[in-house]
Amino acid sequence: MDIASVAGMIIALVAMVVGTLAAGLGAADIIDIPSIFITVFGSFATVLISNPLKLTLRIPTIYRKIFEVQNFDIAELIQRIVSFSEKARREGLLALEDDMESLDDEFLRKALQLVVDGTDPEIVRNVMQIELDAMEERHAKNRAWFDSLSALAPAFGMLGTLIGLVGMLRNLGGDASAIGRGMAAALITTLYGSFISNVIAIPTSNKLKSHTEAEVLIKQIMIEGTLSIQAGDNPRIVQEKLASYLPPEDRDKLKQEEE
Repeated sequence: MDIASVAGMIIALVAMVVGTLAAGLGAADIIDIPSIFITVFGSFATVLISNPLKLTLRIPTIYRKIFEVQNFDIAELIQRIVSFSEKARREGLLALEDDMESLDDEFLRKALQLVVDGTDPEIVRNVMQIELDAMEERHAKNRAWFDSLSALAPAFGMLGTLIGLVGMLRNLGGDASAIGRGMAAALITTLYGSFISNVIAIPTSNKLKSHTEAEVLIKQIMIEGTLSIQAGDNPRIVQEKLASYLPPEDRDKLKQEEE
C-alpha cells in the first residue's frame, strides 16, 4: 500500500474535520442533501457524458491504483539486462530463449523475442515504441476522466451556489436568520465542488501521471538495453548506458550492488 496516498487522504480529511470543529460547526452544518445531489451527482453525470461508459466502469479499479506501491527495482532490472548481454556475447542471441521463459514482464519478453528472431534493430525500436506510446495514451485517457471531474465539480458547486442564492433572494423580505441559513446552504455546494476537485480528482490525476512516468522509464530502459544486446555492446557499456537514466544517487547504489 502506498503510504503517501493513504496518509495524504487521511490528513486532508482530518484537516477538514478539525477546521470545521474549530469554526464552531458540526456535521449537520456542512451536510446538505440538495447540495450533494447538485454537486456530486451533477458533476458525475457530466463526466459520464464526456467519457466512454467502458472507461467510467473501470474508474474504481483505476482509483485504487493510487494506493498501490509500484515495485519497480530499476537497479535489479539493469543488472538482469547486463547479465543477458554477457550471456549473448558468450553464447549468442539464441541462448537467451531459455531466459525469456522465466521473465514476468511481457514487454521485455517481447523485445527480446524480436531480437532473438533476428528482427532489424530499427523495426525492434519502432514496434516497442508503438507499444509504449499506446500504453501512455491509455493512461492519459484514464487521467482525463479525473481531469474532467476536477474541472466540472467546482462548476457544479458554483451552479448549486447560484441556485441557493436565487432561493435566498426570494426570501429577502422575510426572517433575517432564514436568509443567513440560506446563504450558508448556498455556499456548501462550493465547498463540495472544491473538495471533490482538490482532494480527490487532481491528486488522483497527478499520482496516476507519476505512475505512468515511472513505468515509461522502466520500458525505455528495456528498449535501450535490448537494442544494446542486439548490437553486441560490451556489458560494461550496456550498464553505463542504462545507468544514465538514473539520478546520481541511484547510480551509486547500482555500483555498490555490483560490488
